[in-house]
Amino acid sequence: MMHRAAVFGAAGQLGVELVRELRERGFAVTGWDRSQVDITDTSAVEKAITEFDAELVFNAAAYNQVDVAEKEPQAAFLVNALAVRNVALACRQVDARLVHFSTDYVFDGRAGYPYAEDDPPHPLGAYAVSKLAGELYAQAYLDRVLVVRTSGVFGPGGLDTARGNFVEVMLRLAGSRSAIRVVEDHVASPTFAPLLASRTLDLVEREQTGVFHVAGGAPVSWFQFARLIFEVAGIQPMLLATSEREYRTPARRPRFSALSNGKMERLGIQPMPPLRAALESYFEQRQRRLSATPV
Repeated sequence: MMHRAAVFGAAGQLGVELVRELRERGFAVTGWDRSQVDITDTSAVEKAITEFDAELVFNAAAYNQVDVAEKEPQAAFLVNALAVRNVALACRQVDARLVHFSTDYVFDGRAGYPYAEDDPPHPLGAYAVSKLAGELYAQAYLDRVLVVRTSGVFGPGGLDTARGNFVEVMLRLAGSRSAIRVVEDHVASPTFAPLLASRTLDLVEREQTGVFHVAGGAPVSWFQFARLIFEVAGIQPMLLATSEREYRTPARRPRFSALSNGKMERLGIQPMPPLRAALESYFEQRQRRLSATPV
């Protein structure tokens, strides 16, 4: 069993859960956020991994501003693709195993069913292209690499990040008392960050490599997700369904990017719970975090 694990992007929603889960499973863990180690800096990445002598490296760092990426594609590619090459090369030097996280956006959403790992990718924009390139860089330089694609991550760590997550955005909009419009013609697999971290570690402990999908389970539209958030939160703001045609964004997004967890489940790994149960857990953890925050 591997004992030393390093996490890039440790301050993000997924990163904090990876650090917690690894420690609970007996790993010696170190984590870096961007201010500590910038993964676009080749020398800094190599120094960090080598000095810690990592046996297992998680890359949860990413540029995820999908719309902004259309204006600055080079920035997205630098972080999501070329920086992954930096991490992969550093892992190769110390014979560390890499776990890299990718996205449902590598697909175009035209299939109309939850995507499996062997479905051909077809990215629709700069962000999506950069994430697919990151997958390819990781697999080009390493034989032992696990690529985990996921979708719509939300976790309690979103309370501490600048951009938050979809749940926190919905709660903030509900507080404004204005009508909230959410698209109903885009479908995904919203994923609870603690469960994503746990299932990923299950794959690691089974020595899995290659591409795996670890997402929230049943497909759901963003409108349905918003409605469920408000139901679980016990509030009733004015929620209105809209469409891609009415709500244009700079970046093209896949209309149906739900992911199938079938490959993971065939290994005997526990399926994801229903989204409502995940949201109930989210709000329980959220309340604990808010109660522990000094006034």
